[in-house]
Amino acid sequence: MIEKLTQEAIALLKQLIETQSFSSEEDHTALLIENWFTTHHVPFKRNNHNIWATNKYFDESKPTLLLNSHHDTVKPNNGYTKDPFKAIVEDGKLYGLGSNDAGGCLVSLIATFTYFYDRKDLNYNLVIVASAEEESSGPNGLNSMLPIIPKIDVAIVGEPTLMNLAIAEKGLVVFDAKVKGTASHAAHPNNDNAIYNTIEVLKWFQEYKFERKSPVLGDVKMTVTQINAGKQHNAVPAEVDLVIDVRVNDKYSNQEIADILSQKSPCSSITARSLRLNSSSISSSHELVKAGIALGRETYGSPTLSDQSVLTCQSLKLGPGDSTRSHTADEFIYLAEIEEGVDLYIKLLEKVL
Repeated sequence: MIEKLTQEAIALLKQLIETQSFSSEEDHTALLIENWFTTHHVPFKRNNHNIWATNKYFDESKPTLLLNSHHDTVKPNNGYTKDPFKAIVEDGKLYGLGSNDAGGCLVSLIATFTYFYDRKDLNYNLVIVASAEEESSGPNGLNSMLPIIPKIDVAIVGEPTLMNLAIAEKGLVVFDAKVKGTASHAAHPNNDNAIYNTIEVLKWFQEYKFERKSPVLGDVKMTVTQINAGKQHNAVPAEVDLVIDVRVNDKYSNQEIADILSQKSPCSSITARSLRLNSSSISSSHELVKAGIALGRETYGSPTLSDQSVLTCQSLKLGPGDSTRSHTADEFIYLAEIEEGVDLYIKLLEKVL
């Protein structure tokens, strides 16, 4: 049964690759996922472009384990030499947009859920959500499903980790900041040039260190990523706009980071766009982690963001594929990685379910 489900999962992934599903435009890939559940006689529900289901013998007295991955993709970059919307198999690699991020994870989790769907006497209930809008952190993704699906006690979020255990993930806060000065004609003296004032501000952001270091995620990483000022060559602008990207470890809340920068940064003003994309983690003593370690998998902390950021329960990021291939030209996943993904997901859950 596992081999059959794996081959069906690969076939589904090929269909997903060949069906455009940019964030907020996942209606057609949602239909493909609906068709899987219909074919396998699994009742499902749909909310916007999110497809979800529970195991056959769902029992409210038991804790619930969420299996989640997403079926939206980013847009292909200009470096593609292959058709991003064609599933091409060469030398054991399946090429195509979304193959690695996160199609391989999604179809492997769908196959795993299907394998356990009608199993009786599980220790956990299972809920699967094939979610939308992960790449855009949009309002109609997994975050919109949390009030709808049963209460979740722990989650496995499918993202490419080489099937190693990402037991923590950094959160994200993006800040908009201003550095002010005095507007003037470029020909006249000006000792309060906003652009020159920005030099010391940039140096502060480059050198500032947050005190709390995580043993899993390391330091908070703060990076100025955008600068914008001025409209013409002969006018000194009154202000400079900055964008600062902060990757937050599990030793700080996003609100704490916002408070620190508000109090200490030398900007004229600084405002967080959102505080909802939090860091996440799971205890190294959790039975899911112990089961993964027993299967020979390594643990690590992930610097990249996923749908874990909207969960308040403990969560584990785990999936086939390699994160370094995500959003790259000629994206691919090895067929053997999908086979390993289904096999290891099932072995992992066998140990805890």
